[in-house]
Amino acid sequence: MANIITLARVVCSIAILFFPAFSVPFYALYLTAGFTDMIDGAVARKTGTVSGFGSGLDTAADLVFAAVCLIKLIPVLKFETWMYIAVGIIALIKLINIVYGLAVQKKLAAVHSAMNKITGGLLFILPLTVDIIDLRYSAAVVCAAAAFAAVQEGHYIRTGKDT
Repeated sequence: MANIITLARVVCSIAILFFPAFSVPFYALYLTAGFTDMIDGAVARKTGTVSGFGSGLDTAADLVFAAVCLIKLIPVLKFETWMYIAVGIIALIKLINIVYGLAVQKKLAAVHSAMNKITGGLLFILPLTVDIIDLRYSAAVVCAAAAFAAVQEGHYIRTGKDT
C-alpha cells in the first residue's frame, strides 16, 4: 500500500507538468503529492512493509516531484541572483555529501534529520505563500534552513550518525 501511495506522488508530479503554475489543478496535484509524501512512510511503518525498495522509491518520487516543481516554478517566480547562488552552493554541499558518503561508507548515505524534514516542509509551503510573503524573505528562510541542513547532513555522514 505504501508503495502505491508513493507511486501516486510520481503520477501527480508528472500531471503537474500539464497545468499552469498556480492554477487550481496545479495546487490540487501539488497538495496531493505533498500529502502522499507525508503519509507513505507512516503507512509503511504501520503496516510493517518498510523496505529498501520502498525507501528508494520514495527518494525517486521526491526527486521527480522536486524536478517538476523546478520546471514549473522557476520560469514564473522572480528569483534574484543571490537566490540562484545560494541554491547552487547548497546543491554543491549536498553533492559533496553524496560523494563523500559513497567514497567512505560505500553506500548512498541518506540522512533523515529533523532539519532536513523542516527544510522539506519549508520548501513545500513556499509556493503556497508567494501571494502573501515576498519571495525574498521566504527564500532567505528556506535557503538558511537548507544550508544548515546540508552542513549538518555532511557532519552526520562524516561521523556516521543518523545514516
